Amino acid sequence: MPTSPTTLAADAQPAPFVFDARHTALIVIDMQRDFIEPGGFGSSLGNDVTLLSGIVPTVAALLRHARASDWFVVHTRESHAADLSDCPPAKRLRGAPGLRIGDPGPMGRILIRGEPGNAIVDAVAPMPGELVIDKPGKGAFYDTSLDRALRERDIRYLVFAGVTTEVCVQTSMREANDRGYDALLVEDATASYFPEFRDATLAMIRSQGGIVGWTAPLAALMAAA
Repeated sequence: MPTSPTTLAADAQPAPFVFDARHTALIVIDMQRDFIEPGGFGSSLGNDVTLLSGIVPTVAALLRHARASDWFVVHTRESHAADLSDCPPAKRLRGAPGLRIGDPGPMGRILIRGEPGNAIVDAVAPMPGELVIDKPGKGAFYDTSLDRALRERDIRYLVFAGVTTEVCVQTSMREANDRGYDALLVEDATASYFPEFRDATLAMIRSQGGIVGWTAPLAALMAAA
């Protein structure tokens, strides 16, 4: 690609991630209270939420870097309408009764827009002017305005963070790849309730010469020059 003062290269796997800061967006996936905080939906399922809450400081640092770099910043929430009209039975009826989407949970109705548990945790909350996408599916592009918003701003490069690595983060990166974006996942800004799933996902993303995208730690991204 043509070089310019805004063309940067981060030390990443499987090769340097070369991007133009003028055309880059940060996508922070589903850093929601119900997934991350003790006493939320995730912990009610028996998961160790400290595995997810442990990345909050890194995601916060990544957000500061993106804002200082004048990147477009996007936050997503997995969420549904109160009447569940956007939640198909194939998704709604997974899990045990009482622990399904729309059921009363410890922080309000599970995965319903406007409920306390559906909010993004305070430490990585959106700032005014940042885009918040409520997504009814696992992927950030499915049935949302995300692709249009990115193309309107001539965004070509995406940096991903958030949870969970193997579900909503990976799905969103695969959707991005199909739409022609180059995407990097920040390794220490993503997590899973199952560490082995996170590790396997990172390996899959960067396999075969970067079949889905690139991965790198935050320090490498911040050192890009």
